[in-house]
Amino acid sequence: MISFPNCKINLGLNILKKRDDGFHDLETAFYPLMLKDVLEIIPATNKQHPTSNTQELSLQTVNFSSSGLTIDGDSSTNLCVKAYHLLKKDFPQLPNIEMHLHKAIPMGAGLGGGSADGAFTLRLLNDKFNLNLSTEQLISYALQLGSDCPFFILNQPCFATSRGEVMRNIELDLSGYQFVIINPGIHVNTGWAFSHIIPSTPQKSIAQIIQQPIATWKDELVNDFELPVAKQYPAISSIKEQLYAAGATYASMSGSGSTVFGIFDKELNPALDLSSAYFMATV
Repeated sequence: MISFPNCKINLGLNILKKRDDGFHDLETAFYPLMLKDVLEIIPATNKQHPTSNTQELSLQTVNFSSSGLTIDGDSSTNLCVKAYHLLKKDFPQLPNIEMHLHKAIPMGAGLGGGSADGAFTLRLLNDKFNLNLSTEQLISYALQLGSDCPFFILNQPCFATSRGEVMRNIELDLSGYQFVIINPGIHVNTGWAFSHIIPSTPQKSIAQIIQQPIATWKDELVNDFELPVAKQYPAISSIKEQLYAAGATYASMSGSGSTVFGIFDKELNPALDLSSAYFMATV
């Protein structure tokens, strides 16, 4: 069985306060975009995936392989593998599996690619092996993988609070626009980014702002991480300026960075002069 984990962007991101458990309360609007990875899960066999441009790992009951963009770190820490073992604890009848992940979404980029992969693994295992988990149960498992993971269980535009797991659907149709996604290949440490934020409650909630005409977002819709991250990495500001110069109605950094996105009218063909080292996609 194959699924296609997609990425997300944050439309605004406010850090409200630090909690006693070490996490932060925040508010944001999650919006799914159709830049996708490919995830396949089948019952384990002796057949191996092609070794060209692939990494392979045999870990207990999971034979994991990957292709596409290189996944850094020990494969045992991959959220897809973690998702399997999380369910295996409660559903010991889960069989040995082969799992292959083709990466197209840049990692550590503020797009939630790894979170999507983990959440889609939960969904795929639930469907393929008839675990009969409810949406609420899947969200609970997803939160154990990471704060962004619950969104990908719903995978619809939503306003999120708490760590990001308290969500409500919102009416937000941006199908009349195209999105340009640019990642300069800068890894932003999330802990470092949080350390440069002074939490506060904004006068106007993101939930209110995103219901306004998109032309008003430029002056009101803010990602709290953007200022300190752009100060440390000026390429962020440069990309954002180029997006606006090319005609973007709204541009912002997503998550804790370093991806910057621009929202354009569909009939525009944005001309951007970017480094060849940058990752760029239009969706």
